[in-house]
Amino acid sequence: MSIFDGLLGNASEHDAQEIQQDLERLLASDERVEKAYAILRDQIIFTNKRLILLDKQGVTGKKKEYLSVPYRSIERFSTETTGHFDLDAELKIWIRGAAEPISKTFRNDQNILDISRALAEYAL
Repeated sequence: MSIFDGLLGNASEHDAQEIQQDLERLLASDERVEKAYAILRDQIIFTNKRLILLDKQGVTGKKKEYLSVPYRSIERFSTETTGHFDLDAELKIWIRGAAEPISKTFRNDQNILDISRALAEYAL
């Protein structure tokens, strides 16, 4: 990931093995990280069993929230790409039992389509 991509809010793919090591204590014994993307400090992580949304909080990012979503709980998702005047791309994921979708904003289309493809592969 380029430091400029991170600062600008562009998603970038991360090394799955590195993320696997970082999440070792959180993952089930037979669970493995298959894809991971970073958006600023947050991450979208695809394992062979679930989607993990990592939200780093605070100034230092030491406090973290891990939202674990089993793929079977994803009802639908949408991908909105950038336009001429609207420079933000947006990903929305509707989870069974939740009134509002999970929403992530990207600064361009660079990896949002890759993330959308990964969602299609795992959730459908």
